[in-house]
Amino acid sequence: MDEVTISKAITESYMKDLIDSMVLDTVVVGAGPAGLLAAYNLAREGVKVAVFERRLSVGGGMWGGGMMFSRIVVQDAGREILDEIGVRCSEYEPGYYIADAIEAVTTITSEVIRAGARIFNLMSVEDVVVRDDDRIHGVVINWSAVELSKLHVDPMTVIADYVIDATGHAAEVARIVEQKLGGGALTVRGERPMWAEAGEAAVVENTKEIYPGLIVAGMAANAVLGSPRMGPVFGGMLLSGRKAAELVLSRL
Repeated sequence: MDEVTISKAITESYMKDLIDSMVLDTVVVGAGPAGLLAAYNLAREGVKVAVFERRLSVGGGMWGGGMMFSRIVVQDAGREILDEIGVRCSEYEPGYYIADAIEAVTTITSEVIRAGARIFNLMSVEDVVVRDDDRIHGVVINWSAVELSKLHVDPMTVIADYVIDATGHAAEVARIVEQKLGGGALTVRGERPMWAEAGEAAVVENTKEIYPGLIVAGMAANAVLGSPRMGPVFGGMLLSGRKAAELVLSRL
């Protein structure tokens, strides 16, 4: 076994995918449940899409279940999505279903990749691309290690027709737009305290194009629009990701 061959195989394969992902139909920022579902639904329709996740692991808040108990709760609509993807659910009581958080994340992630989307972990988005039309045309990426180490290393660019901010509570891409474009172009209100019922409904309603070329999904949507958080209930996140994909598909 030759170490150089192993290293070359990894490097050449990875760089081929990264170079091919420099021009996309859609960039998804954040590989939580909403971002993964958006990528899954887009890729199934032949959309060229990649997901950039700053962490080593994917799954966002779903990965940890509720307080590190590896279980999540979904209601009827969320169960239907999990059934479609192949994640097993059991009924806890009428209208409430339990799924294994680890099975959910791994199964969804596998189906995203099988559908044709690419996932790049350990990649941070530090800026957006804007042209004279005041529309977002992509994102600016760098290694997460560069960001964490606070090194002065210039980033690179990915061009896309649409960007989906699925970065969770932080609403990172929306905040970049708020800070850099100014002039009231976008205001991130911040999420409100826990209220599962209101938050579940709001996360789907709030999934929308909040700035030309930028769609917000998942908890980022509630953070931007000032709606409650909802804890380890994930049906709304899945529905939000699907809606984000539908919005992109209606515009491409």
